[in-house]
Amino acid sequence: MSTSSFTTLFLVAVLAGLAVRIPLALRHARHVSAHRNAVPPAFATAIGLDAHRKAADYTVARVHLGLVDLLVSTVWLLILTLGGGLQALFDLSAGVLDAGSLGQGVAFLTLVAVASWLVDLPLGLYRSFVLEARFGFNRLTPRLFVADTLKGALLAALIGLPLLAGALWLMGAMGEHWWLWVWAAWLGFNLLAMLIYPSFIAPLFNRFQPLEDGDLKTRIEALMTRCGFRLSGLFVMDGSKRSAHGNAYFTGFGGSRRIVFFDTLLEKLDPAEVEAVLAHELGHYHHHHLWKRLAVIGTGSLAFFALLGALAQQGWFFTGLGMTATGAAPTLVLFSLALPVFTFPLTPLMSHWSRRHEFEADAYAARQAPAASLISALVKLYRDNASTLTPDPLYSRVYDSHPPAAVRIARLEAAVR
Repeated sequence: MSTSSFTTLFLVAVLAGLAVRIPLALRHARHVSAHRNAVPPAFATAIGLDAHRKAADYTVARVHLGLVDLLVSTVWLLILTLGGGLQALFDLSAGVLDAGSLGQGVAFLTLVAVASWLVDLPLGLYRSFVLEARFGFNRLTPRLFVADTLKGALLAALIGLPLLAGALWLMGAMGEHWWLWVWAAWLGFNLLAMLIYPSFIAPLFNRFQPLEDGDLKTRIEALMTRCGFRLSGLFVMDGSKRSAHGNAYFTGFGGSRRIVFFDTLLEKLDPAEVEAVLAHELGHYHHHHLWKRLAVIGTGSLAFFALLGALAQQGWFFTGLGMTATGAAPTLVLFSLALPVFTFPLTPLMSHWSRRHEFEADAYAARQAPAASLISALVKLYRDNASTLTPDPLYSRVYDSHPPAAVRIARLEAAVR
């Protein structure tokens, strides 16, 4: 392939992505706005009109901000690639360190990451301190934001920089099949991160306290026994210091598995509803959804790393994306920037697969706890998190990892009957 041909292909893929994503987002916003003044009949007794309107307005505001984010990120992508931004950052790092050396490669990748973070920063601040605050969700203070940023930067330096250095070293030292070694290291790190995140990383940002004795803990322990599920602990996280949104999640695997409840979730749901939500999460483990996703991600990433190994030998890959420099670091950064452009068509497939997993987890929950409790919990979460009840069907099929509220509740109500 020639340089001009690859540049043209890249631009066509970028523009095609915009041509799909922008109309979909606008369609979604129009659909939600058109249904703003009428609560769906299935939710009329549980969600008031004011809450429904708030969810619609919140959704539309997020869509509009997402469009701005999409345009900014696309312009930044073109500046970095065809605009020569990456080459300029490479030359900047090469002016201080030996071009092509391990240190220069790490410095170059760090410059790209920092520059991209600075570009994203204004919208991130607006999202938290303006949009989320407007709808009553933001509890993040400027001081906490700075603290989170400094902790994140420190973690990136302590963990990310050695990982980058290791990847670059493997690319230069392992011969023709270096990509296989880099893939194995990447996969191993992700599994290790799942193991150490609950105990060592998450506590740097939030406080975790054991769930107190009481009706809720008794219910959860009984549910664990019924499901034959073992874990290392039940914890409550101070999620309220950053957001009013409620959530719960499993983290870790093997002996480090734990259940974490946001304190905001426990404030909103009664013990029977929390038990039902937890039963849903147990459904994901029962059906091995985590391992199935890891298998797909692992297999897919292997194919992508093999592609990376092939592209690293092609001069048109570099010049077609605006770089005269070649080598390990340019290969990594160009591939990470270009890959999402070409893999966007996979989004609907992954969303569909995720929604199937949610239905399976709901069905499992309905067998382990009263389906009516899960229904009431979901309705409260939709209401309190301002999740729209009326998404555009096409937009939902493309993007949503969870089924639309009406469809999901209807299936659970059928289980009740």
